[in-house]
Amino acid sequence: MKIKKDFLWGGSIAAHQCEGAYNEGNKGLALMDMVTVGGPKTSREIHKSLSSTVRYPSHQGIDFYHRYQNDVALFAEMGFKALRLSIDWSRIYPNGDEQEPNQEGLRFYHHIIDELKKYNIEPIITLYHFEMPVHLVKEYGSWANRKVIDFYLKYCRTMFEAFKDKVKYWVTFNEMNHIDPQTEASDIFTYIIAGLKYSELENKSQTLATIGYNMTLASCLAVKLGHEINKDSKIGCVFGIEPVYPIDCNPTNVLNAYKQMDRDFYQIDAMCNGEFPKYKLEEYQDRDITISVSKQDRLAFSEGKIDFIGMNYYASSVAEYEGADKRENALFGGLQNPYLVSTKWGWTIDPIGLRYLLNYTYRKYGLPMMVTENGLGAIDEITPDGEIHDDY
Repeated sequence: MKIKKDFLWGGSIAAHQCEGAYNEGNKGLALMDMVTVGGPKTSREIHKSLSSTVRYPSHQGIDFYHRYQNDVALFAEMGFKALRLSIDWSRIYPNGDEQEPNQEGLRFYHHIIDELKKYNIEPIITLYHFEMPVHLVKEYGSWANRKVIDFYLKYCRTMFEAFKDKVKYWVTFNEMNHIDPQTEASDIFTYIIAGLKYSELENKSQTLATIGYNMTLASCLAVKLGHEINKDSKIGCVFGIEPVYPIDCNPTNVLNAYKQMDRDFYQIDAMCNGEFPKYKLEEYQDRDITISVSKQDRLAFSEGKIDFIGMNYYASSVAEYEGADKRENALFGGLQNPYLVSTKWGWTIDPIGLRYLLNYTYRKYGLPMMVTENGLGAIDEITPDGEIHDDY
């Protein structure tokens, strides 16, 4: 296989996972600042207020905020040609609804991007990677409130204008597709995406559908805005999708597997085909879910098509079926595949699944594809000398 010269080989990080310094530089509290540490058998907890006796991983991260120069030098040593990183919304607008951006936050990201450019590493900027200011959730109800779209677009405009001469590739959202009224969501997934606990929602299906619609609309509006500010920008969106296999060749099970996999594509359909899909609106109508698509919304979907599709891939799954035994659930629902080995985190190791996902998606839309996350979940142990030996 020949790799083109402009192929972007690199890595991916998120602000809440790496920066630390959660209370420095006039940063506000963001969603992940309230989430505790977890493990393979320990669920992460979501707190309404911070405790001094609990560890919150985002508070320290890997101290990228202070060590980014050394870290970027290591990226370059690895041969990276690109680095996908997120900007923490709460560093730019600490509460999310301020009139003016936080200049200290802007300077920090200017320094990082300049450092990447020094090593000829292409920055790929994610605008929303689970880093919404907590204030927007408490005061406005998060993405269930259309007013939050306006705050998001103001933040996007600030970013597009500040870095229009430095950044070519942008990502509007990371993995918003995990919110869907067809499935029973976990508290952690609805929280990291929208700052709300699934178990606390009064009208779960309606709220999830509204959030999914508003975030999809926000992405299209952001794409249009970014192209207006810099017509040469390439703006995409990132999705986390598991390929889903049928348990056998029973036509019912094959169709069921197709439906379980395809339900995660409605937002990509909206962003690529120029309209919010009619099949989704009909599904909502059948379930007494009300979504109002205005004339302005329809225009936004038609004018805000993405330039590329980002895919986060970690595992595949088997579709649920009638008579299934109680096997352990897969990462995003579905069942574990008996033909595949799993990591200690319960994620199946399936390189063919990535090929299947990319072929399926490319032939559906014909857009450039970017594998934005991919890897192996393991339990790393720190040796007495402070190192991690992960030869495996």
